[in-house]
Amino acid sequence: MCYKQRMLFRQLEYFVALARERHFSRAAAACYVSQPALSEAIGKLERGLGVPLVRRTQNFQGLTPEGEQLADWARRILADRDGMEQAASALAGALTGRLRLGAVPGAATTVTALIDGLAHAHPQVRVGLDAGLQSAQIADRIRRFELDAGLVYPDGIDVSGLAVTTLYYENHVLVAEAALLRPLTPDRTGAPAWAAVAELPLCLLRTGMRGRDLVDEAAAAHQVVLEPRVETDAVSTLLALAGTGRWACIVPRTWLTDPAPPGQVSLPLPAAPGERAGAALGARVALVRAAAEPVSVLTAALERHARDVTWAP
Repeated sequence: MCYKQRMLFRQLEYFVALARERHFSRAAAACYVSQPALSEAIGKLERGLGVPLVRRTQNFQGLTPEGEQLADWARRILADRDGMEQAASALAGALTGRLRLGAVPGAATTVTALIDGLAHAHPQVRVGLDAGLQSAQIADRIRRFELDAGLVYPDGIDVSGLAVTTLYYENHVLVAEAALLRPLTPDRTGAPAWAAVAELPLCLLRTGMRGRDLVDEAAAAHQVVLEPRVETDAVSTLLALAGTGRWACIVPRTWLTDPAPPGQVSLPLPAAPGERAGAALGARVALVRAAAEPVSVLTAALERHARDVTWAP
């Protein structure tokens, strides 16, 4: 690659960082350069393209309409460059590069099976994981070439332009100390009534997260409204609160340890009416990537490992 090409890619990287961070200093820090160097490189890119990309005074004021459109092209060009480099490394006999993954909080533990398998098979591959995203955010970031793949709840979001591979069905369970759950009367399936769950001191994921919406939808279908005293975006925080013995939470079963902490129990929860008979509360989890061809060799390798994993029910 010649010097001019390297400079162009660097300018595109700085521009994409600014489009993502929406702040000059944060973009410069993300690129490990000074703010003047980043600003100068983007200025050269603007002059080379012949259109303004950034609205600025003393501070970042946003991208111009042209900048918003060209940011997508910049992301695509960088993604294609990375894909070509990965393919070349695979042809040379060693898969290298960086895979950018997103995962919903509920899948933050199960995604480790994919990362471990990929990293073990390809020691020179690096993985960046953001495990605090919502499903729709992951889908959008894949379309914008900011992520290569992600673990999402595919039902209820727009998956147009994405290839969807179902991995497993994630059950959600009620977790608390046994003494706290003792007054509940489970039905024949072992699941307590939603009305009884609503009386517990609850801590739940925050509204808008699919793991929380799933719970609220099932409760509402049983004419129950849940009013948690604590809301958070971290499953680990919910389990830590339940561990005090004074709180009950609803979390994906994949987060539970085996054996459970002394005195702690978990109970299945009834799904909404209309689900299959005896169905427990849960949701489908899938691996998604851009459907466009060609698929990067790293993403293809991740899909192969996903097929080899024995996913816990």
